[in-house]
Amino acid sequence: QVQLVESGGGLVQAGGSLRLSCAASERTFNNYDMGWFRQAPGKEREFVAAISWSGYQTNYADSVKGRFTISRDNAKKTGYLQMNSLKPEDTAVYYCATDLRRVGVTYSAENWGQGTQVTVSS
Repeated sequence: QVQLVESGGGLVQAGGSLRLSCAASERTFNNYDMGWFRQAPGKEREFVAAISWSGYQTNYADSVKGRFTISRDNAKKTGYLQMNSLKPEDTAVYYCATDLRRVGVTYSAENWGQGTQVTVSS
């Protein structure tokens, strides 16, 4: 399996921005759709955004549409999540993932990174 390592998390004030990165260990990453998920304390892990292997198709959870942008650079084997206009309710551990499966309007995944903490202060 492709190993995934997230980075870029941190503490930011409400209204601020962060850019998360997801570095893959192998070039086979380029053959996979990838996604970002998040898990807040005491809550289930939830889908945030997904991007096709080519980068041409994207999908977002309603809660982040217009604020977050998913992208990827296959030459660098890296995916990104640009997060703008952050809100305290965006506080969570953010995970990147591959081996996505569409489940209705959301996604599940089989291959996960270790996660990176994002904390938004009010």
